[in-house]
Amino acid sequence: MSTKFHSELSQDISLLLNDTDDYNVIIQTGEGKNSREFRAHSIILKIRSPYFKNLSTKWVVQKNNMIEIKKPNIRPTVFEIILKYIYTGEVNLTKRPGADILGLLIATDELLLEKLFRHVQNHLIKNQTAWIKQNYVHILHTISKLSSCKKLQDHCIESICLDPQPLITSKEFLSLDKDILYELFKRDDLQVEETVAWDYLMKWSIEQTPGLGSKNNDRTKWNDNNYKALKETLSKFIPLIRFAEIPSDDFFDKVRPYKAVLPHHIYEELVLFYYKDTLPKSITLPPRVGKVKVESKLINPKQANIIACWIERKNEKNVSLDKKYKFDLLYHSKQSGLNINTFRNKCNNQGACLVLAKSQQSAKIYGGYNPIGFTNANGQWRGTTESFIFSFENSEDIQNMKISRINNNYNTYAIYDYNSYGFSFGNTFNLNSDKRIYCSNNGYYDGNLNNVLNPHINQNGYFIPEDTEAFKITAT
Repeated sequence: MSTKFHSELSQDISLLLNDTDDYNVIIQTGEGKNSREFRAHSIILKIRSPYFKNLSTKWVVQKNNMIEIKKPNIRPTVFEIILKYIYTGEVNLTKRPGADILGLLIATDELLLEKLFRHVQNHLIKNQTAWIKQNYVHILHTISKLSSCKKLQDHCIESICLDPQPLITSKEFLSLDKDILYELFKRDDLQVEETVAWDYLMKWSIEQTPGLGSKNNDRTKWNDNNYKALKETLSKFIPLIRFAEIPSDDFFDKVRPYKAVLPHHIYEELVLFYYKDTLPKSITLPPRVGKVKVESKLINPKQANIIACWIERKNEKNVSLDKKYKFDLLYHSKQSGLNINTFRNKCNNQGACLVLAKSQQSAKIYGGYNPIGFTNANGQWRGTTESFIFSFENSEDIQNMKISRINNNYNTYAIYDYNSYGFSFGNTFNLNSDKRIYCSNNGYYDGNLNNVLNPHINQNGYFIPEDTEAFKITAT
Protein backbone atom coordinates (compact mmCIF):
# COMPACT_ATOMS: atom_id res chain seq x y z
CA MET A 1 0.00 0.00 0.00
CA SER A 2 1.41 3.39 -1.01
CA THR A 3 1.77 6.23 1.45
CA LYS A 4 0.76 9.73 0.32
CA PHE A 5 2.38 12.92 1.58
CA HIS A 6 0.22 15.49 -0.22
CA SER A 7 0.43 18.12 2.52
CA GLU A 8 4.23 18.06 2.56
CA LEU A 9 4.35 18.25 -1.24
CA SER A 10 1.98 21.22 -1.28
CA GLN A 11 3.98 22.98 1.42
CA ASP A 12 7.27 22.48 -0.44
CA ILE A 13 5.83 23.76 -3.73
CA SER A 14 4.41 26.80 -1.96
CA LEU A 15 7.96 27.78 -0.96
CA LEU A 16 8.64 28.50 -4.61
CA LEU A 17 6.28 31.46 -4.38
CA ASN A 18 8.93 33.46 -2.55
CA ASP A 19 11.95 31.86 -4.25
CA THR A 20 13.87 34.64 -6.02
CA ASP A 21 16.59 32.42 -7.47
CA ASP A 22 14.98 30.08 -9.98
CA TYR A 23 12.13 32.08 -11.42
CA ASN A 24 11.95 32.56 -15.19
CA VAL A 25 8.77 34.66 -15.54
CA ILE A 26 8.13 38.31 -14.70
CA ILE A 27 4.48 39.35 -14.72
CA GLN A 28 3.72 43.07 -14.80
CA THR A 29 0.24 43.87 -13.48
CA GLY A 30 -1.75 47.09 -13.23
CA GLU A 31 -0.91 50.48 -14.70
CA GLY A 32 0.95 53.62 -13.66
CA LYS A 33 1.30 54.10 -9.92
CA ASN A 34 -0.94 51.11 -9.31
CA SER A 35 1.41 48.59 -10.92
CA ARG A 36 3.60 45.79 -9.59
CA GLU A 37 5.90 43.03 -10.83
CA PHE A 38 5.50 39.40 -9.76
CA ARG A 39 8.07 36.64 -10.24
CA ALA A 40 6.97 33.13 -11.09
CA HIS A 41 7.95 29.80 -12.64
CA SER A 42 6.62 28.93 -16.09
CA ILE A 43 6.26 25.24 -15.32
CA ILE A 44 3.98 25.98 -12.32
CA LEU A 45 1.90 28.48 -14.28
CA LYS A 46 1.41 26.07 -17.20
CA ILE A 47 0.44 23.16 -14.98
CA ARG A 48 -2.14 25.20 -13.05
CA SER A 49 -3.66 27.30 -15.81
CA PRO A 50 -4.50 26.46 -19.46
CA TYR A 51 -4.21 30.19 -20.16
CA PHE A 52 -0.48 30.22 -19.40
CA LYS A 53 0.02 26.93 -21.19
CA ASN A 54 -1.31 28.38 -24.43
CA LEU A 55 -0.31 31.99 -23.89
CA SER A 56 -0.42 34.20 -26.96
CA THR A 57 2.77 36.01 -27.94
CA LYS A 58 0.76 39.27 -27.89
CA TRP A 59 1.38 39.68 -24.18
CA VAL A 60 4.76 37.91 -23.98
CA VAL A 61 8.31 39.19 -24.47
CA GLN A 62 11.39 36.94 -24.29
CA LYS A 63 14.53 38.59 -22.89
CA ASN A 64 17.68 36.70 -21.82
CA ASN A 65 15.77 33.47 -21.18
CA MET A 66 13.28 35.46 -19.11
CA ILE A 67 9.58 35.55 -20.01
CA GLU A 68 7.93 38.90 -19.47
CA ILE A 69 4.12 39.00 -19.37
CA LYS A 70 2.11 42.20 -19.18
CA LYS A 71 -1.38 42.17 -17.63
CA PRO A 72 -2.36 45.83 -17.21
CA ASN A 73 -6.03 44.85 -16.84
CA ILE A 74 -5.43 42.92 -13.59
CA ARG A 75 -4.82 44.92 -10.41
CA PRO A 76 -1.82 43.87 -8.28
CA THR A 77 -4.04 43.15 -5.24
CA VAL A 78 -6.05 40.75 -7.39
CA PHE A 79 -3.09 39.01 -9.01
CA GLU A 80 -1.52 38.48 -5.61
CA ILE A 81 -4.55 36.34 -4.65
CA ILE A 82 -4.34 34.45 -7.94
CA LEU A 83 -0.62 33.71 -7.65
CA LYS A 84 -1.05 32.41 -4.09
CA TYR A 85 -3.86 30.15 -5.28
CA ILE A 86 -1.73 28.84 -8.17
CA TYR A 87 1.16 27.93 -5.87
CA THR A 88 -0.68 26.84 -2.73
CA GLY A 89 -4.26 26.03 -3.69
CA GLU A 90 -5.39 28.42 -0.95
CA VAL A 91 -7.55 31.54 -1.08
CA ASN A 92 -9.01 33.69 1.69
CA LEU A 93 -11.59 36.29 0.65
CA THR A 94 -12.97 37.04 4.10
CA LYS A 95 -11.66 40.57 4.48
CA ARG A 96 -11.36 41.47 0.82
CA PRO A 97 -13.43 44.41 -0.48
CA GLY A 98 -16.11 43.76 -3.06
CA ALA A 99 -14.18 45.58 -5.79
CA ASP A 100 -11.23 43.21 -5.42
CA ILE A 101 -13.49 40.16 -5.47
CA LEU A 102 -15.24 41.32 -8.65
CA GLY A 103 -11.84 42.00 -10.23
CA LEU A 104 -10.74 38.53 -9.14
CA LEU A 105 -13.81 37.02 -10.75
CA ILE A 106 -13.05 38.65 -14.10
CA ALA A 107 -9.36 37.74 -13.89
CA THR A 108 -9.97 34.08 -13.02
CA ASP A 109 -12.35 33.83 -15.96
CA GLU A 110 -9.66 35.20 -18.29
CA LEU A 111 -6.94 32.97 -16.84
CA LEU A 112 -9.18 29.87 -17.11
CA LEU A 113 -9.01 29.05 -13.41
CA GLU A 114 -12.41 27.37 -13.37
CA LYS A 115 -12.52 26.08 -9.79
CA LEU A 116 -11.40 29.40 -8.37
CA PHE A 117 -13.85 31.22 -10.64
CA ARG A 118 -16.79 29.21 -9.31
CA HIS A 119 -15.67 29.76 -5.73
CA VAL A 120 -15.30 33.52 -6.21
CA GLN A 121 -18.68 33.89 -7.92
CA ASN A 122 -20.45 31.97 -5.14
CA HIS A 123 -18.61 33.97 -2.47
CA LEU A 124 -19.59 37.26 -4.09
CA ILE A 125 -23.27 36.29 -4.23
CA LYS A 126 -23.40 34.90 -0.70
CA ASN A 127 -21.16 37.28 1.24
CA GLN A 128 -21.17 40.62 -0.59
CA THR A 129 -24.92 41.33 -0.70
CA ALA A 130 -24.65 44.92 0.55
CA TRP A 131 -21.78 45.80 -1.80
CA ILE A 132 -23.62 44.30 -4.78
CA LYS A 133 -26.71 46.37 -3.98
CA GLN A 134 -24.62 49.56 -3.92
CA ASN A 135 -22.87 48.74 -7.21
CA TYR A 136 -25.49 47.16 -9.47
CA VAL A 137 -24.63 49.31 -12.50
CA HIS A 138 -20.86 48.78 -12.26
CA ILE A 139 -21.26 45.04 -11.77
CA LEU A 140 -23.76 44.56 -14.60
CA HIS A 141 -21.67 46.64 -17.01
CA THR A 142 -18.61 44.59 -16.07
CA ILE A 143 -20.13 41.14 -16.48
CA SER A 144 -22.96 41.61 -19.00
CA LYS A 145 -20.89 40.30 -21.95
CA LEU A 146 -19.45 37.33 -20.05
CA SER A 147 -21.58 34.20 -20.38
CA SER A 148 -19.61 32.54 -17.58
CA CYS A 149 -20.94 35.17 -15.14
CA LYS A 150 -24.60 34.38 -15.83
CA LYS A 151 -25.16 33.19 -12.25
CA LEU A 152 -24.04 36.55 -10.85
CA GLN A 153 -25.96 38.46 -13.52
CA ASP A 154 -29.15 36.52 -12.74
CA HIS A 155 -28.61 37.18 -9.03
CA CYS A 156 -28.31 40.92 -9.65
CA ILE A 157 -31.38 41.05 -11.90
CA GLU A 158 -33.52 39.04 -9.48
CA SER A 159 -32.34 41.12 -6.50
CA ILE A 160 -33.21 44.32 -8.39
CA CYS A 161 -36.65 42.92 -9.24
CA LEU A 162 -37.29 42.25 -5.55
CA ASP A 163 -36.18 45.73 -4.51
CA PRO A 164 -35.58 48.16 -7.43
CA GLN A 165 -35.21 51.24 -5.22
CA PRO A 166 -31.41 51.04 -4.68
CA LEU A 167 -30.85 50.88 -8.44
CA ILE A 168 -33.32 53.44 -9.77
CA THR A 169 -32.42 56.05 -7.14
CA SER A 170 -28.65 55.66 -7.60
CA LYS A 171 -26.59 58.26 -9.46
CA GLU A 172 -25.35 55.55 -11.81
CA PHE A 173 -28.86 54.57 -12.96
CA LEU A 174 -28.91 57.22 -15.70
CA SER A 175 -25.84 55.58 -17.28
CA LEU A 176 -27.27 52.06 -17.22
CA ASP A 177 -26.80 50.17 -20.49
CA LYS A 178 -30.00 50.10 -22.56
CA ASP A 179 -29.93 46.31 -23.00
CA ILE A 180 -29.76 45.77 -19.24
CA LEU A 181 -32.60 48.21 -18.63
CA TYR A 182 -34.63 46.46 -21.31
CA GLU A 183 -34.14 43.10 -19.58
CA LEU A 184 -35.42 44.62 -16.33
CA PHE A 185 -38.47 46.37 -17.79
CA LYS A 186 -39.67 43.33 -19.71
CA ARG A 187 -39.90 41.22 -16.54
CA ASP A 188 -43.23 40.64 -14.84
CA ASP A 189 -41.56 40.30 -11.43
CA LEU A 190 -40.05 43.80 -11.33
CA GLN A 191 -41.71 44.97 -8.12
CA VAL A 192 -42.29 48.62 -8.87
CA GLU A 193 -45.40 50.73 -9.32
CA GLU A 194 -45.91 51.43 -13.00
CA THR A 195 -46.00 55.20 -12.47
CA VAL A 196 -42.59 55.00 -10.81
CA ALA A 197 -41.31 52.80 -13.66
CA TRP A 198 -42.49 55.41 -16.18
CA ASP A 199 -40.91 58.28 -14.23
CA TYR A 200 -37.49 56.66 -14.10
CA LEU A 201 -37.67 55.45 -17.68
CA MET A 202 -38.24 59.06 -18.75
CA LYS A 203 -35.31 60.31 -16.64
CA TRP A 204 -33.05 57.64 -18.12
CA SER A 205 -34.24 58.29 -21.68
CA ILE A 206 -33.77 62.06 -21.43
CA GLU A 207 -30.23 61.53 -20.17
CA GLN A 208 -29.49 59.01 -22.94
CA THR A 209 -30.89 61.12 -25.79
CA PRO A 210 -28.41 63.26 -27.79
CA GLY A 211 -29.15 66.96 -27.35
CA LEU A 212 -31.06 66.47 -24.10
CA GLY A 213 -29.74 65.30 -20.72
CA SER A 214 -29.00 67.43 -17.67
CA LYS A 215 -28.22 70.49 -19.80
CA ASN A 216 -31.54 70.40 -21.61
CA ASN A 217 -34.17 68.65 -19.47
CA ASP A 218 -36.83 71.38 -19.58
CA ARG A 219 -39.35 69.99 -22.07
CA THR A 220 -40.98 73.41 -22.54
CA LYS A 221 -37.82 74.43 -24.38
CA TRP A 222 -37.58 71.37 -26.62
CA ASN A 223 -38.08 71.54 -30.36
CA ASP A 224 -39.48 68.93 -32.72
CA ASN A 225 -36.06 67.37 -33.26
CA ASN A 226 -35.65 66.91 -29.51
CA TYR A 227 -38.96 65.06 -29.25
CA LYS A 228 -38.12 62.98 -32.31
CA ALA A 229 -34.78 61.95 -30.79
CA LEU A 230 -36.42 61.10 -27.46
CA LYS A 231 -39.05 59.03 -29.25
CA GLU A 232 -36.28 57.02 -30.89
CA THR A 233 -34.63 56.37 -27.50
CA LEU A 234 -37.94 55.21 -26.00
CA SER A 235 -39.20 53.18 -28.95
CA LYS A 236 -38.19 49.71 -27.73
CA PHE A 237 -39.33 50.42 -24.15
CA ILE A 238 -42.86 51.71 -24.79
CA PRO A 239 -44.30 48.20 -25.41
CA LEU A 240 -42.99 47.14 -21.98
CA ILE A 241 -44.92 49.74 -19.96
CA ARG A 242 -48.08 48.49 -18.26
CA PHE A 243 -50.07 51.65 -19.00
CA ALA A 244 -53.29 50.09 -17.69
CA GLU A 245 -51.68 50.06 -14.22
CA ILE A 246 -51.01 53.82 -14.25
CA PRO A 247 -53.83 55.75 -12.46
CA SER A 248 -55.72 58.31 -14.55
CA ASP A 249 -54.39 61.33 -12.64
CA ASP A 250 -50.81 60.11 -13.11
CA PHE A 251 -51.49 59.52 -16.80
CA PHE A 252 -52.70 63.11 -17.12
CA ASP A 253 -49.77 64.61 -15.18
CA LYS A 254 -46.89 62.34 -16.21
CA VAL A 255 -47.67 60.58 -19.50
CA ARG A 256 -49.88 63.01 -21.43
CA PRO A 257 -47.17 65.76 -21.53
CA TYR A 258 -45.00 63.31 -23.51
CA LYS A 259 -47.68 62.30 -26.02
CA ALA A 260 -45.33 63.31 -28.85
CA VAL A 261 -42.96 60.44 -27.99
CA LEU A 262 -45.72 57.81 -28.04
CA PRO A 263 -46.86 56.14 -31.28
CA HIS A 264 -50.12 57.81 -32.32
CA HIS A 265 -52.21 54.61 -32.28
CA ILE A 266 -51.00 53.72 -28.79
CA TYR A 267 -51.81 57.15 -27.41
CA GLU A 268 -55.31 57.00 -28.93
CA GLU A 269 -55.87 53.58 -27.32
CA LEU A 270 -54.79 55.01 -23.97
CA VAL A 271 -57.19 57.93 -24.29
CA LEU A 272 -60.02 55.47 -24.93
CA PHE A 273 -58.92 53.43 -21.93
CA TYR A 274 -58.90 56.37 -19.53
CA TYR A 275 -62.11 57.94 -20.88
CA LYS A 276 -64.16 54.86 -21.78
CA ASP A 277 -62.41 52.06 -19.86
CA THR A 278 -61.59 50.25 -23.11
CA LEU A 279 -58.47 48.14 -22.65
CA PRO A 280 -55.64 48.98 -25.06
CA LYS A 281 -55.26 46.34 -27.78
CA SER A 282 -51.63 46.96 -28.69
CA ILE A 283 -50.00 46.97 -25.27
CA THR A 284 -52.15 45.05 -22.81
CA LEU A 285 -49.64 43.46 -20.44
CA PRO A 286 -50.24 41.70 -17.11
CA PRO A 287 -49.48 43.65 -13.91
CA ARG A 288 -46.04 43.24 -12.42
CA VAL A 289 -46.74 40.75 -9.62
CA GLY A 290 -43.38 39.20 -8.90
CA LYS A 291 -43.09 35.66 -7.55
CA VAL A 292 -45.48 36.44 -4.70
CA LYS A 293 -49.04 37.53 -5.38
CA VAL A 294 -50.93 38.95 -2.39
CA GLU A 295 -53.77 41.37 -1.82
CA SER A 296 -53.56 42.41 1.80
CA LYS A 297 -54.49 45.45 3.86
CA LEU A 298 -51.82 44.64 6.43
CA ILE A 299 -48.64 43.80 4.50
CA ASN A 300 -47.10 44.91 1.21
CA PRO A 301 -45.64 42.70 -1.58
CA LYS A 302 -42.07 43.09 -0.28
CA GLN A 303 -43.13 41.82 3.15
CA ALA A 304 -45.03 38.94 1.51
CA ASN A 305 -41.83 38.09 -0.37
CA ILE A 306 -39.90 37.99 2.91
CA ILE A 307 -42.49 35.61 4.38
CA ALA A 308 -42.15 33.39 1.28
CA CYS A 309 -38.37 33.40 1.83
CA TRP A 310 -38.97 32.24 5.41
CA ILE A 311 -41.20 29.46 4.12
CA GLU A 312 -38.24 28.30 2.00
CA ARG A 313 -35.96 28.76 5.04
CA LYS A 314 -34.09 31.58 3.37
CA ASN A 315 -33.53 34.14 6.07
CA GLU A 316 -31.76 36.73 3.93
CA LYS A 317 -33.69 39.57 2.28
CA ASN A 318 -33.74 40.01 -1.47
CA VAL A 319 -32.90 36.44 -2.39
CA SER A 320 -34.41 34.52 -5.27
CA LEU A 321 -37.33 32.22 -4.48
CA ASP A 322 -37.43 28.66 -5.78
CA LYS A 323 -41.21 28.75 -6.29
CA LYS A 324 -44.02 31.17 -7.05
CA TYR A 325 -46.45 31.89 -4.20
CA LYS A 326 -50.06 32.93 -4.17
CA PHE A 327 -51.69 34.28 -1.00
CA ASP A 328 -55.45 33.76 -1.40
CA LEU A 329 -57.50 35.70 1.16
CA LEU A 330 -59.71 33.32 3.17
CA TYR A 331 -60.73 35.55 6.06
CA HIS A 332 -60.75 39.27 6.78
CA SER A 333 -62.17 40.40 10.12
CA LYS A 334 -63.20 43.83 8.82
CA GLN A 335 -65.38 42.12 6.22
CA SER A 336 -66.56 39.02 8.10
CA GLY A 337 -66.36 40.19 11.71
CA LEU A 338 -63.91 39.09 14.38
CA ASN A 339 -65.29 35.68 15.29
CA ILE A 340 -63.47 32.40 15.88
CA ASN A 341 -66.27 30.29 14.38
CA THR A 342 -66.25 32.37 11.20
CA PHE A 343 -62.47 32.09 11.09
CA ARG A 344 -62.69 28.30 11.40
CA ASN A 345 -65.42 27.93 8.82
CA LYS A 346 -63.41 29.85 6.26
CA CYS A 347 -59.94 28.46 7.07
CA ASN A 348 -60.39 24.82 8.12
CA ASN A 349 -59.12 22.18 5.67
CA GLN A 350 -57.61 24.75 3.29
CA GLY A 351 -54.01 23.52 3.54
CA ALA A 352 -51.07 25.75 4.43
CA CYS A 353 -52.27 29.04 5.94
CA LEU A 354 -50.86 32.40 6.97
CA VAL A 355 -52.52 34.57 9.63
CA LEU A 356 -51.90 38.28 10.21
CA ALA A 357 -53.08 40.57 12.98
CA LYS A 358 -52.62 44.25 13.73
CA SER A 359 -52.93 45.57 17.25
CA GLN A 360 -55.20 48.51 18.10
CA GLN A 361 -52.42 49.92 20.29
CA SER A 362 -49.64 50.11 17.70
CA ALA A 363 -48.77 49.88 14.02
CA LYS A 364 -47.09 46.52 14.57
CA ILE A 365 -48.13 43.52 12.46
CA TYR A 366 -48.03 40.02 13.98
CA GLY A 367 -48.37 36.77 12.10
CA GLY A 368 -47.98 33.02 11.99
CA TYR A 369 -47.43 30.42 9.28
CA ASN A 370 -49.17 27.04 9.60
CA PRO A 371 -47.83 24.66 6.91
CA ILE A 372 -50.20 21.80 7.83
CA GLY A 373 -53.40 23.83 7.86
CA PHE A 374 -56.23 24.19 10.36
CA THR A 375 -58.65 21.29 10.96
CA ASN A 376 -61.83 20.48 12.85
CA ALA A 377 -59.86 18.62 15.53
CA ASN A 378 -60.76 19.72 19.07
CA GLY A 379 -58.06 19.73 21.72
CA GLN A 380 -55.40 18.12 19.54
CA TRP A 381 -51.71 19.01 19.27
CA ARG A 382 -50.35 18.76 15.73
CA GLY A 383 -46.68 18.58 14.85
CA THR A 384 -44.55 20.25 12.17
CA THR A 385 -40.98 21.52 11.91
CA GLU A 386 -41.85 24.32 9.46
CA SER A 387 -44.23 26.61 11.38
CA PHE A 388 -43.13 30.04 12.58
CA ILE A 389 -44.47 33.25 14.06
CA PHE A 390 -43.20 36.72 13.19
CA SER A 391 -43.71 40.47 13.42
CA PHE A 392 -43.15 43.63 11.38
CA GLU A 393 -42.93 47.05 12.98
CA ASN A 394 -45.57 48.39 10.56
CA SER A 395 -47.14 47.63 7.19
CA GLU A 396 -44.12 49.07 5.32
CA ASP A 397 -41.27 47.74 7.49
CA ILE A 398 -38.74 45.41 5.84
CA GLN A 399 -35.75 46.27 8.04
CA ASN A 400 -36.87 45.23 11.54
CA MET A 401 -38.88 42.08 10.85
CA LYS A 402 -38.46 39.32 13.42
CA ILE A 403 -39.13 35.59 13.17
CA SER A 404 -39.37 32.76 15.73
CA ARG A 405 -39.48 29.20 14.40
CA ILE A 406 -40.86 26.19 16.23
CA ASN A 407 -38.29 24.79 18.66
CA ASN A 408 -37.10 21.45 17.25
CA ASN A 409 -37.36 19.88 20.69
CA TYR A 410 -41.07 20.76 20.87
CA ASN A 411 -42.20 20.50 17.25
CA THR A 412 -45.03 18.12 18.20
CA TYR A 413 -46.62 21.15 19.93
CA ALA A 414 -46.40 23.47 16.91
CA ILE A 415 -50.14 23.87 16.24
CA TYR A 416 -53.01 23.43 18.72
CA ASP A 417 -56.49 22.85 17.29
CA TYR A 418 -59.17 23.72 19.84
CA ASN A 419 -62.75 24.92 19.40
CA SER A 420 -62.22 27.86 21.76
CA TYR A 421 -59.47 29.23 19.54
CA GLY A 422 -59.58 30.68 16.07
CA PHE A 423 -55.92 29.76 15.69
CA SER A 424 -53.22 28.70 18.09
CA PHE A 425 -49.50 28.40 17.44
CA GLY A 426 -48.47 26.17 20.34
CA ASN A 427 -50.47 28.26 22.83
CA THR A 428 -47.85 30.91 22.10
CA PHE A 429 -49.76 33.06 19.62
CA ASN A 430 -53.50 32.45 19.54
CA LEU A 431 -56.87 34.07 18.83
CA ASN A 432 -59.25 33.39 21.73
CA SER A 433 -63.05 33.29 21.82
CA ASP A 434 -63.01 36.59 23.76
CA LYS A 435 -61.73 38.22 20.55
CA ARG A 436 -58.30 38.87 22.00
CA ILE A 437 -54.96 37.61 20.73
CA TYR A 438 -52.86 36.10 23.50
CA CYS A 439 -49.09 35.76 23.40
CA SER A 440 -46.79 33.94 25.80
CA ASN A 441 -43.33 32.42 25.78
CA ASN A 442 -43.91 28.85 26.88
CA GLY A 443 -40.81 27.47 25.21
CA TYR A 444 -42.43 25.86 22.15
CA TYR A 445 -40.98 28.47 19.78
CA ASP A 446 -37.32 29.43 19.69
CA GLY A 447 -35.31 31.99 21.63
CA ASN A 448 -36.20 34.95 19.43
CA LEU A 449 -39.80 34.76 20.62
CA ASN A 450 -39.58 37.71 23.01
CA ASN A 451 -38.23 39.93 20.23
CA VAL A 452 -41.15 38.93 18.01
CA LEU A 453 -43.87 39.58 20.60
CA ASN A 454 -42.53 42.53 22.58
CA PRO A 455 -42.83 45.37 23.36
CA HIS A 456 -46.44 45.94 22.27
CA ILE A 457 -48.10 43.15 24.28
CA ASN A 458 -49.76 44.42 27.47
CA GLN A 459 -48.96 43.12 30.93
CA ASN A 460 -51.77 40.56 30.73
CA GLY A 461 -50.17 39.01 27.64
CA TYR A 462 -52.76 39.95 25.05
CA PHE A 463 -53.76 42.61 22.57
CA ILE A 464 -57.03 43.47 20.89
CA PRO A 465 -56.69 43.17 17.11
CA GLU A 466 -57.75 46.08 14.96
CA ASP A 467 -57.69 43.87 11.88
CA THR A 468 -57.03 40.19 11.13
CA GLU A 469 -56.43 38.36 7.87
CA ALA A 470 -55.88 34.71 6.91
CA PHE A 471 -54.55 33.43 3.59
CA LYS A 472 -54.30 30.08 1.86
CA ILE A 473 -50.71 29.65 0.67
CA THR A 474 -50.18 27.99 -2.70
CA ALA A 475 -46.68 27.32 -4.06
CA THR A 476 -46.01 26.28 -7.65
